[in-house]
Order: sequence, then C-alpha cells, then structure tokens
Amino acid sequence: MTVKFRVIIDRDEDGVFVAHCPSLPGCVSQGKTRAEAQANIKEAMEAYVESLRKHGEPIPPAITEEIIEVAI
Repeated sequence: MTVKFRVIIDRDEDGVFVAHCPSLPGCVSQGKTRAEAQANIKEAMEAYVESLRKHGEPIPPAITEEIIEVAI
C-alpha cells in the first residue's frame, strides 16, 4: 500500500535544498540538488512511518488536495 504525503522543498541561504513533510513532524532532510533532497526525504519518511508502526502509533492520513492553476 502506498500513501501520498505533501513535501515542501526550499533552498536555504547556502543553496542546499531542504525538504520537510508537514504531516510527519520533525521529518526533515536535505540534498545538494532537488532530486537528492527528494530521494533523501523519501527515505526519511519511510523510516518515520516504520517507526510509527513499530511503536503502535497511528499513521497520518494521505493528502487529498488539488492543484489549481490561475493566470497571473
């Protein structure tokens, strides 16, 4: 089973890409490139969810959002 979580990736003042998952508090990772940050946060998220399972904690629900485009 797979679940989708929102991930936010920003660039810090040193140019490093920092990724975090708001649904999983404290789940943060980084990378020199956006792709590296995505791979690293995915690994961190998998470990986080595994830890939740191991400790009998509930897994947050999947995201249910839509992306709406508007002209600017």
